[in-house]
Amino acid sequence: MQSKSIEFWQIDKNDGTTGGNILSSKKAAKEHMQQLQRLQDKDPEFYQFLKDYDKDLLEFNDEDLDDAETGLDGDESQYTKEVVPKPSGKVITTAMVDSWCTEIKDHRLSAIRSSLRAFRAACHYGDDDSSETSRLDIVSSSVFNKIMVLVLTEMDKALRELLKFPTSGGKRETVLDLMHTKLWKKYGNLVKLYLGNTLHVLNQMTDEEMISFTLKRIKCSAVFLAAFPVLLRKFIKVALHFWGTGGGGLQVVSFLFLRDVCVRLGTDCLDACLRGMYKAYVMNCKIKGKYASASKLQHIQFLGNCVAELCGVDLSSTYQNAFIYIRQLATVLRGTLTEKPNKAYLKVYDWQFLCCLELWTGVICAYSSDPDFRLLAYPLTQIIFGVARLVPTARYFPIRLRCARMLNRISASTGSFIPVSLLLLDMLEMKELNNPPVGGVGKAVDLFTRKLVGKPTLKTRGFQEACVHAVIEQLAEHLALWSYSISFFELSFVLIVRLRSYCKTTNNDRFRKDVRELIRQVEASVEFANAKRGSSELSPNSPSVESFLQAEKEAGISPLSQFVAELRLRAQQRSDSLAKSSVLVGAKSAIFRRKVSGGDGDDDDDATDEDSADEAGAEQQQQQARKKSSRVSGVALEDDVVEDLILSSDDDEAPEGDLLSEDEDREPDDPDIEMPSKKRKRPSAPYPSKGKGGPRSKKMNRRKSQKV
Repeated sequence: MQSKSIEFWQIDKNDGTTGGNILSSKKAAKEHMQQLQRLQDKDPEFYQFLKDYDKDLLEFNDEDLDDAETGLDGDESQYTKEVVPKPSGKVITTAMVDSWCTEIKDHRLSAIRSSLRAFRAACHYGDDDSSETSRLDIVSSSVFNKIMVLVLTEMDKALRELLKFPTSGGKRETVLDLMHTKLWKKYGNLVKLYLGNTLHVLNQMTDEEMISFTLKRIKCSAVFLAAFPVLLRKFIKVALHFWGTGGGGLQVVSFLFLRDVCVRLGTDCLDACLRGMYKAYVMNCKIKGKYASASKLQHIQFLGNCVAELCGVDLSSTYQNAFIYIRQLATVLRGTLTEKPNKAYLKVYDWQFLCCLELWTGVICAYSSDPDFRLLAYPLTQIIFGVARLVPTARYFPIRLRCARMLNRISASTGSFIPVSLLLLDMLEMKELNNPPVGGVGKAVDLFTRKLVGKPTLKTRGFQEACVHAVIEQLAEHLALWSYSISFFELSFVLIVRLRSYCKTTNNDRFRKDVRELIRQVEASVEFANAKRGSSELSPNSPSVESFLQAEKEAGISPLSQFVAELRLRAQQRSDSLAKSSVLVGAKSAIFRRKVSGGDGDDDDDATDEDSADEAGAEQQQQQARKKSSRVSGVALEDDVVEDLILSSDDDEAPEGDLLSEDEDREPDDPDIEMPSKKRKRPSAPYPSKGKGGPRSKKMNRRKSQKV
């Protein structure tokens, strides 16, 4: 709207410039006459040729010039009218708008009609055919704003009172009944005029605040769209566009408009809105590369929450759409298993596919009490299991952890047992989490903002810690759900055995300590459940088994439930510290982290951006170590912690020089920290180690003779 008023004032500034144009044309005409006279004197043959073949060029005399001189004022006035035409209709003033506002409150029909005509002129202001179709003209930006605010705030109430319609709300059936009355036949065109012009101005607006205000006001009159199916489809299309591409409050206002339309107009409108929102959601989930920023994931989660909220309007209609889209996901997964190309799994290990799984997981968890939606939990669970086991490598640990988290949510909402521990225990037994971190400490790894881990990152201690902590958290979540079951002892037996086996095989004391803590909490929960189980007389097939420890479950007093609450607090603290500094050491290294997170890389690359970040951090630490070695000599102080080091994680190309200085080439004080050991070369012997002439060969010959 503001652009239109600016455009209007630019027209006023051009007024008064036509006089100079006419004076310049007069001067050019005199010069043209002089050129023709010189041409006739200088080259009469060519002049005769022009006279024979192009008479129009030579038919120019002083009378035309005199007419231009004598009619200068008239031409100027005519030219001015062509650039800035006079208002062809009645000019709207501020006083007229104020009088309309007063009369509309007094239910004057003439004021309603006049304000709607002015509203139409304002909505079409600046269009090519606006001057031909409108009999009212707007000459001020303040008048323009007054008209828009007046109609958008007062017209809904005025039209409802005019049609004897309820002052608020309404349903589709009520509007359809109203269409058969005399009032609608008499005043229905006013409703169409109001809705149609509002739709036109929404398509022309670019400012998000003005669009939000217009949608918020027109939402009150959305029930009247039941009488105009064409306008309804166009309004839904415009609102879906704003919801999918807008930002800030515009998305919220657009969603509220769509939800209100679906609630009042029925299932036909709901199907169109669900399909449009799902399509917009999938388009927003299109992320290139293996990283996704935290803000982008939060935005996607907000869009998913909007879709889940809209699904609750009519669950029977939503079930049909959910079934179709979940079946599409299953078809894509099956295609990756049957196609011949080796990289067919990239269709599944894509942000769009993973976010769609998250979306339908949230929908099923939100409406798990409905029996129809509980039926969709089984196929979705099978798809998630297939995705988690599609490529069982350590590089795709983030996707497996994301799938485990979705399965825990489904299990908690539906009350169905899902063997999530199988996915998590297999991760602990992989060699990438048991081998020493030859890549050094590395930088902090956020597993939930990526779908792929680079090969150099796999060999760092930061990756191992992130994986082990995430596995322990998800295992604790899974076991806490069933710690109140009467069969918890049998469920946890195999898991405890495998966890103890891991404690025996791992060489990392810190990981062993964390896993043993989880084992202690599981055993405490087993004792807690067995104590109640021993005093109970329930049989395995008794229906009362479901109520076993129900009061304790609602209170959350089992040892595992309390342990899970503590783990969530630790995870939140790690997430907050990771947001403040994305790497372990160095303020400049965080810059590399932001560049890597925001970059768009290929999924099959070997994480070259991570290599550069690690090498940059190593160079910075090397400089700090040199400064420290120049000040301190001898034994390292207590402040010299090896955790501050970032070693290069590149296996293919070795660095040109050692990353550690001579003073720092020693064993760390912390036993939990593992450093790659350096092999010392043996001193060369002054005699050959093999052969007949050396003392070593003589000693071997003596031993052989003694044996004989």
